[in-house]
Amino acid sequence: MGEEPSVRWKKLASLLLLCCSILFFNSALYAEPQQELTVSAAISLKNAFDEIGKAFEAEHKGAKVHFNYGASGDLKKQIEGGAPVDVYASASPKEMDELKKQDRILQDTVVNFAQNSIVLIQPADARAALPSFNDLKKEEVKRIAIGNPKTVPAGRYAQETLEYFKVFDALKNKFVLAENVRQALDYVARGEVDAGIVYLTDAKLMTNKVKIAVIAPETSHKPVIYPIAVVNGTKNEVLAKEFVKSITSEQTRRILEKYGFNKTGK
Repeated sequence: MGEEPSVRWKKLASLLLLCCSILFFNSALYAEPQQELTVSAAISLKNAFDEIGKAFEAEHKGAKVHFNYGASGDLKKQIEGGAPVDVYASASPKEMDELKKQDRILQDTVVNFAQNSIVLIQPADARAALPSFNDLKKEEVKRIAIGNPKTVPAGRYAQETLEYFKVFDALKNKFVLAENVRQALDYVARGEVDAGIVYLTDAKLMTNKVKIAVIAPETSHKPVIYPIAVVNGTKNEVLAKEFVKSITSEQTRRILEKYGFNKTGK
């Protein structure tokens, strides 16, 4: 007497489940392990790098890019403190040069990949016009947001610009020091200050909340150049080098330009 159909189906289902389990185990056993990359980058690069990271992951199967954004000076200190970082991208050559002197960067991987501009911004609904940096001395301008020059490259460029126009000392009591350039942008966007000095790329992110009063002349500050490099001692050197190499690709160039960054050949 043969088995009941229900019994045969149960046996068949059990066999299929066993086969699927074996296939899954084998694929997991021989699958390429996921490679994770930690990239510490200046916060002004956030929007562009978020998109660049997704494109990199799509081209490098099994790779996962984690971004750590902040002020370039703070990120440099983290690397000096032994933070597990694979790639570093700063908003000025100064921080990169300091890490190079400490042999914390693989020097043959350093690439200058983008350039930016410095702008004076106001809240979008500001009534008083500020056609020049000298106008920041006006009585109606009470508070000015800039990055802390000690740790924020945008703050350092702001100081250089204001010193160029010979107004830095006169404005010291008006400064609201931000921890990074995005915080300075937020202060202006929320109307908590009367003006701010940020990167052109950041100002373009909030055209509905801030307006550009004037673009700083290139002669008023050092060139705003962004370098990137592999951190010495990374456990993912091959993948880290691939990421740095990808920053100079045509696809990445288009992404950077979309967010307002200029190409640099320096």
